[in-house]
Amino acid sequence: MTQWDSFVKRAFDVVCAAIGLILFGWLILLAWGVMTLDTGCNGMFVQVRVGRYGRLFKVYKIRTMRPDRLLDSTVTTSRDPRITRIGRMMRRLKLDELPQLFNVLIGDISLVGPRPDVPGYADTLSGEDRLVLSVRPGLTGPATLKYRDEETLLASVANPERYNREVIYPDKVAINKDYVCNYSFLKDLRYILRTLLR
Repeated sequence: MTQWDSFVKRAFDVVCAAIGLILFGWLILLAWGVMTLDTGCNGMFVQVRVGRYGRLFKVYKIRTMRPDRLLDSTVTTSRDPRITRIGRMMRRLKLDELPQLFNVLIGDISLVGPRPDVPGYADTLSGEDRLVLSVRPGLTGPATLKYRDEETLLASVANPERYNREVIYPDKVAINKDYVCNYSFLKDLRYILRTLLR
């Protein structure tokens, strides 16, 4: 990615995130309030993720799950009992992702790029795989689109955490390395369009 590519990508992110927050700020606040009542705790979920160059940052999402002391896995399946009925709808419509427009605006993430992982995944990358950390993580991207039904896929296997670690995650890393090596702003626009259409 050239300096010009980086400039155009960042400028596009800022403009789109600002417009998105203006248009959907009311919806974020409404969802925040609804999920606060639905889950019994703060409807805004804040979690530490691994960002560009391995820097940790806080990502903002609408909470869709009730806390459960017996279940603390970061790998979520579609049958996860922590997800509330309204939360399931939020996740299906991706409304829980809207607060991340603020993360895009301040430069933590981009509209398109590898999804930001929790510590224990991206921060353990080594060798050529660390190329994935040379760009800002994103709201959507080729790996996100391929695994858009990831929770359903994980629900169909006996050991979701192991399957994610040994099958899905390595494939995502390969896809994301290809994204970085063959970056194109036009491809970014296609990924955004495909995400919106789905």
